[in-house]
Amino acid sequence: MKFFVDTADIEAIRELNALGMVDGVTTNPSLILKSGRDILEVTKEICDLVDGPVSAEVIALSAEEMISEGRRLAEIAENIVVKVPLTWDGLKACAVLTGEGRMVNVTLCFSANQALLAAKAGATFISPFIGRLDDLNLDGMELIHDIRTIYDNYGYETQILAASIRSANHMSEAAKIGADVATAPPAVIKAMANHVLTDKGLDAFVKDAQKAGIKIV
Repeated sequence: MKFFVDTADIEAIRELNALGMVDGVTTNPSLILKSGRDILEVTKEICDLVDGPVSAEVIALSAEEMISEGRRLAEIAENIVVKVPLTWDGLKACAVLTGEGRMVNVTLCFSANQALLAAKAGATFISPFIGRLDDLNLDGMELIHDIRTIYDNYGYETQILAASIRSANHMSEAAKIGADVATAPPAVIKAMANHVLTDKGLDAFVKDAQKAGIKIV
């Protein structure tokens, strides 16, 4: 499963990228606002930093305006993925932009029917939001499973990009189901390394090494 990092924080991306933990980046207006920077400027810097796909989201609501914004965003770099919402206008924009040879990420997906429409419209990625479904006491992972089944049934090439990841457990569950990609905040990706038994074992090793006077360098 590919790891995309869900942030516009350049230093966080740089750290994870140096470890080979970044296959791509996703951003949205909320993350751009948090960064406090101009969308075109910060997106260009991210594209220069990573080799993989970088999702940059349109802010328009009509298909015509989404297409115009998508074309502008795509000019930033070759690895830009135009991010559009899963609305009827978003699907129209997806079809046009895909037809022009651009990568498109259809976001805010909350049902298998929506995912099926996105695949029919030629989406490069579909972004089902796991955490937001869980917030409503619905099973976000069940949606990933349903989309995987449908896409496999008919050979759709649209990649499932598990989004709204809230925990390290979400990451492993998405991987087991067969999501192509998971996008998560830097803190969640780092949390995947944590385990109480690792901490406990390491503490014991350190104490024993000190008692034995072990020195390596």
